[in-house]
Amino acid sequence: MRVIVNKAQLIARAEQQGFTLLEVLIAIAIFSVVSLASFTIFDTVLRGDENSKIRSDRQNELQRAFLLMDRDFTQIAKRSMRVNGEAPSNSFLQTSDDSFLADEQAIAFVRNGWTNPGLLLPRSDMQRVAYRVVDETLQRLHYNFVDAVVGQEPKIRPLISQVTNLTFEFYDGSKWQDKWSGSTLPQAIAIEIETEDYGFIRRQFLVAGDLAADEQSKN
Repeated sequence: MRVIVNKAQLIARAEQQGFTLLEVLIAIAIFSVVSLASFTIFDTVLRGDENSKIRSDRQNELQRAFLLMDRDFTQIAKRSMRVNGEAPSNSFLQTSDDSFLADEQAIAFVRNGWTNPGLLLPRSDMQRVAYRVVDETLQRLHYNFVDAVVGQEPKIRPLISQVTNLTFEFYDGSKWQDKWSGSTLPQAIAIEIETEDYGFIRRQFLVAGDLAADEQSKN
């Protein structure tokens, strides 16, 4: 009878025992591997989504900038401007080679089509704009008046970041030139931008102002 009791006690003790240390370590190892794999997948998805958003924002930045430049360059007017209160220049385009924004990569001109319904605002429908690179950022500047008074600060709008170089070319009808001067407008203007991520970007814009003037003179 005593032997039977001992067997029953052994069976009860075996049923009450939990996992062994080895089983616990194996379970922890499996759980760690599964958790690490899940975290890696989750982190990859997050990084991919973040990189996709960065690329999308960058492309939107470039598209907005080029749309704005297209609107400006295609509406260049045959209108001179005063710089710092000085006498207006004979050239309709001001670049870093002239007196405008010396020692900077820049171009300035007057454009038509600045919305002013019924001339209700105290300004014309012509706008003086400029493009330049400062601190690796392509900026658009504009003044409320074409002939700004001395000391008037322009309104600055950053367009494209990570810009390392900015150059312009001008098409005279037969070839592209690095510089432009005189009392005429080129038929087209090319802007070349070097960026850190996209490299070299070139866009060409037709200048409708000079063509329109030629058509009017023919009529």
